[in-house]
Amino acid sequence: MTSGKKTKATRSSVAAARSSVVANKPKPWGTIIAVIAVLALAGTVFGYAYAQISEKNDREAALARWNPSEENKDPSDQIQGVVKKDYKAGKHVQPTQRVGYDQSPPFGGPHDGAWANCTGIVYPKAVRTENMVHSLEHGAVWIAYNPAQITGEPLTKLQKKAEGQQYTMISPYPGLDKPISLQAWGHQLKVESADDERIDQFIQSLRRNQFTYPEIGAACDSTTFDVDNPPPFVAEKPGADAVPMDGGTEDQAETGGTPPATGAVPPTTQPSS
Repeated sequence: MTSGKKTKATRSSVAAARSSVVANKPKPWGTIIAVIAVLALAGTVFGYAYAQISEKNDREAALARWNPSEENKDPSDQIQGVVKKDYKAGKHVQPTQRVGYDQSPPFGGPHDGAWANCTGIVYPKAVRTENMVHSLEHGAVWIAYNPAQITGEPLTKLQKKAEGQQYTMISPYPGLDKPISLQAWGHQLKVESADDERIDQFIQSLRRNQFTYPEIGAACDSTTFDVDNPPPFVAEKPGADAVPMDGGTEDQAETGGTPPATGAVPPTTQPSS
C-alpha cells in the first residue's frame, strides 16, 4: 500500500516537471508579431479612411455656401475676381467661321452649332473656341490653362477637377494671359494656381446653375463632335471676316423665337468692321 507521503511527493514531482516544461516552452513570438502587425495595419487603414472621409465632409461643408438656391441664385457674386457679362444665347456660326470674341478665353456669344463634349473630358490639345463656348450655353464649366505655365503636378491636380465630372471639360489654351482661366456662360475667373480655393467655388456655383445658363436641360454629350479628333484651336486673331459679337444666326429651336415667314430671308452673319 502506497503511503500518503510517497503519493504527495510523487504529485509534487509531477507538478514540478510540468512547471519546468511550461517554463522552458518558447513563446510564439512569430504569432504575436503577426497579430500586432495585423492590428497596426488595420489601425492605419481605419485611420486613413477616417481622415479621407473627414476631409471630404469638411470640403463639402465648405462648399455648401456655394450651392445655388432661390435665395442665392448666383453664389459666384461672392467670389473675388469673377467677371460677369450678359450675352445673347442661341446664336450660331458655321464650322468654317470664326467669331471676333470680346474676351479671351470667351465665355459667351455666337458659337458653333456643335458643342464640344463636356462629360468630364480632358482634352490633351487645344480645341476650337467656337465649339467650347457652345458647351457653356448648356451649363458646363470650361477649365482652360496655359500649357507653358501649368504642367506636372499642378496640371494633374487641375485635370482631376474635370475628369469624369459631368458638365465639365478642360483643355490647354495657348497664349492665355494667366496660368488658369475658368469659364461658365457669362462668367469668368482667372487664377494663378491650381491650389486656389476659388476654382472649386466657381465650379460649385456655376456648373448647371439653372439661374445662370440659358439652355436649361441641354445635354453635354454630343453625337456630332469628335472627341478624339476635335476641330483644332486657332491661335491667330480672327480676320476682318470674323462674325461680330452681335452676329450669328439665331437658332429658333434654342431661343423659342418665331421662325421667319415663308420666303423670308433668315438672319445672316455680318462681317466686323
